[in-house]
Amino acid sequence: MSQEELLKTVVAKAQGWLGNEYDQETQAEVKAMMESEDKTALIEAFYKDLEFGTGGLRGIMGAGTNRMNKYTVGAATQGLSNYIIKECANEDLKVVIGHDCRNNSRKFAEIAAGIFAANGIKVFLFEDLRPTPEISYAIRELGCQSGVMITASHNPKIYNGYKAYWSDGAQMIAPHDRNVIAEVNQIRSVADIKFDGPKDMITILGAEMDEQFIDAVVGSMLSQEIVKKHHDIKIVYTPIHGTGVKIVPPALRAAGFTNIFNVPEQDVISGNFPTVESPNPEEPAALKMAIERAKEVDAELVMASDPDGDRIGAAVKNNEGEWVLVNGNQTCLLYAYYAIERRREQGRLNGNQYLVKTIVTTDLISNIAERNNVELYDCYTGFKWIADVIRKNEGKKEYLGGGEESYGYLWEDFIRDKSSVSACVILAEIAAWAKDKGLTIYQLLDKIYCEYGYSLEKGISVVRPGKSGAEEIDAMMKNFRNNPPKSLGGSTITEVLDYSNLKGQWLDKGEVFTLDMPTTSNVLQYKANDGTKLSIRPSGTEPKIKFYIQVQAPVSSPADLGMARKRCEEKIAQICKELDI
Repeated sequence: MSQEELLKTVVAKAQGWLGNEYDQETQAEVKAMMESEDKTALIEAFYKDLEFGTGGLRGIMGAGTNRMNKYTVGAATQGLSNYIIKECANEDLKVVIGHDCRNNSRKFAEIAAGIFAANGIKVFLFEDLRPTPEISYAIRELGCQSGVMITASHNPKIYNGYKAYWSDGAQMIAPHDRNVIAEVNQIRSVADIKFDGPKDMITILGAEMDEQFIDAVVGSMLSQEIVKKHHDIKIVYTPIHGTGVKIVPPALRAAGFTNIFNVPEQDVISGNFPTVESPNPEEPAALKMAIERAKEVDAELVMASDPDGDRIGAAVKNNEGEWVLVNGNQTCLLYAYYAIERRREQGRLNGNQYLVKTIVTTDLISNIAERNNVELYDCYTGFKWIADVIRKNEGKKEYLGGGEESYGYLWEDFIRDKSSVSACVILAEIAAWAKDKGLTIYQLLDKIYCEYGYSLEKGISVVRPGKSGAEEIDAMMKNFRNNPPKSLGGSTITEVLDYSNLKGQWLDKGEVFTLDMPTTSNVLQYKANDGTKLSIRPSGTEPKIKFYIQVQAPVSSPADLGMARKRCEEKIAQICKELDI
């Protein structure tokens, strides 16, 4: 389509948003874009419809079919309502709605509540912002068919989103995801959306649900006696302006920790995230103020959560007393190691237990699981896939935890999405357990490396926004498929996995095999025999392509670790240069 044809199509779509079925604010915003000499904003707002994908909606807020607004949220909610009514016709229909701190999040939550109510579905709406894991918990506790969380996770402040959950408290997978998408796509006009249902169909949730949730998290701990002994560990926690402020500090106190310090400027709830460029605990800058606070109070552990309270970031002191960040692969490693070792100490390892990780998360967890006779499941990125594994094993095997490199972990199985609440409580518990053995968290990580081998991982995101960016990302994936790398940092590629067609190849054997996964996904992996691994996938929620690099080195004593780190860092730098990223 030529630029002229695209603009003509966009203008026609925008014209439809000037009718009286749209509110005055929306009409004014659309009119201003149409009258502007620069039509970029108009094109970006209307060149496509904001897609209700397998995880729901996520987009920039504003007027237009490709934006998060009252009408796109309305269409999503009406479609979800229609599906719930069809699928659960003979049940008492109920949903939970929560939201984060973002601009318009409360507004979108109330709009969704009104639409569900107008469709005869009872709504449990949280009184104020709450973390994503508590919404998952409430869905299960209240016996709801579905639920919604209004959030764009750790995206920039111009974004918002809409996560849809099913009755097990997990984000939807087949067949529900496809069926809901089909229903949402059937909503053709504003007239199809039932706004403003009866208020008596909406029940407000508050402190009572918070207390139940916190009690459940505390009940999942393994070392409460050890925590009592080391209750005064100094902990700095920041919610980075988000939902964690409501639940994480009370949960830490309920777990027995008595020396918790906050970062007052970041306890301020704000969708503008005034103290950070990005509210993402994966970014070092997001933890800067918390680390400064830790230096002031001489803390032992820093923890942070993202705006919707599902991801955890952490920092600890190294052997020289300097503060260093603990990345998502390392936190996953710590949780997995602790889950196994603590149960061993308690005589609770029984050979019928399992861990879950995503295919782009450190393979050291595989080493730990294999050596300890714990089954390991590798799944796609996204906690709906970890939840799927839990669902399939429910009542058969004991879940010991699951996580992903992108700073998400699920310690417990009574919710079905990643949780910074339990992640913070258990990481603090691990710190107490390590201290009881005369170790810091940093030294515990080194101990794990000495036992299971050293691994270094690096994630790199290449951002390509807009329509042209999406086309560029598609071209990059096509190029990697057609011209795969033959080596990575001097290591010869011996295995290629393409999850888009579930085909794998052992290049050294000349054999082709089928990947055992529940569905296809646009992911490529290249592996070498020495543990080097490259994974590539486009983000499902953001305009970027992601590269995950893993390199490994053997170590036999703590004295080897420094050289192993250096070799791995140099190799990753070489791979990045080869890939031009």
